[in-house]
Amino acid sequence: MHFDVIIIGAGAAGMMCAAQAGQRGRRVLLIEHVDKLGERIRISGGGRCNFTNREVSATNFLSQNPHFCRSALAQYSQHDFVALVERHRIPFEEREHGQLFCVDSAKHIIDMLKRECDQSGVQWAMPCTVEHVQPKTSENDARFSVNTTLGNFHCQSLVIATGGLAAPKLGATPFGYRIAEQFGLPVIPPKPALVPLALAPEILTPLQPLSGLSIDAMTKVVGGKQTFREQVLITHRGLSGPAILQISSYWQMQEYAASGAKKQPIAINLLPGLDALDWLEEHRHAKTLLANLLAEKMPRRFAQEWCQLHGWTKPMAEYSNKQINAIAQALQGWPLMPAGTLGYNKAEVTLGGVDTRALNSKNMEAEAAPGLFFIGEVVDVTGWLGGYNFQWAWSSAWVAGQAV
Repeated sequence: MHFDVIIIGAGAAGMMCAAQAGQRGRRVLLIEHVDKLGERIRISGGGRCNFTNREVSATNFLSQNPHFCRSALAQYSQHDFVALVERHRIPFEEREHGQLFCVDSAKHIIDMLKRECDQSGVQWAMPCTVEHVQPKTSENDARFSVNTTLGNFHCQSLVIATGGLAAPKLGATPFGYRIAEQFGLPVIPPKPALVPLALAPEILTPLQPLSGLSIDAMTKVVGGKQTFREQVLITHRGLSGPAILQISSYWQMQEYAASGAKKQPIAINLLPGLDALDWLEEHRHAKTLLANLLAEKMPRRFAQEWCQLHGWTKPMAEYSNKQINAIAQALQGWPLMPAGTLGYNKAEVTLGGVDTRALNSKNMEAEAAPGLFFIGEVVDVTGWLGGYNFQWAWSSAWVAGQAV
């Protein structure tokens, strides 16, 4: 019942860390509270697992401590994980924006990680619920006591890899945050991230005719600098699509700002890569309707409903200079204020988590609790859509695996 390392959570980060520690000759126990291994991995990327990205840097991550992730990403990069995938002869492909996916099934990544653990002598406790964790003061050979439904275990190093609150149906819990607080570590309040946005009824009702329509657009938070150009989808509850999921994390980040700061809407540029005013001016004297003109740049139905929504139903030649300016401004920054998100059930990941200012960036160890490590999504490091969150799992797990 004595181990060098106990890792709680057998997801992407947990299995990666266990394999690394085992390869160093450490006696490792990996505890998982659900009975299906790697469910988050299995369903990711439409079942193909977007396991990393060709281009990864600290700018692809959000955190209250934005430089924290640099060390782990440098020590174990996307190239290192790709080499592991290639060593296991898993076929993969590159899609838009450098995203790397399995050609066949995400199950290959799960099998690879399990094989790495088994070859390293990792022991499993699954399904097994941790009832409580206690620091040990009476024995020199162990720092922690972990009491579970399968018995009591003791270890020198304890790694928390329990994830965040996204996808509660797959077993997400606040366990990791509770352990952090138990040992005196601050936690940045968690929020759903990479998540569809809800709209209030007064905004949503006029958009109902657009429900189901998708358009190539650019999103940003009003007043912010970060933009994303991908698809925006109008839904029966609000907004979705990759460009919305991406900007949702930045919209959520506003709640961490100084108290009293007013939350800003998102702005959708419907003509990305085009100067709307110049383009409209070129057609100032045309007899064509604005909707027909816009249909050259976007789906016709979207153009028609969007113009109807704004009351812009006249031929181009009948608009004044002031109206043309207003149309151009709306096309390049259509403001919509979300009422909130669709919550953790629809979120890809969790924003916030264990405050990185309480952790050592080189190995993920808690500064105030020697031997206690936090890795993966439980930490306040949140990646963009596109394989970045998996890369954070691999990188943070690898550096911890070298230190436990």
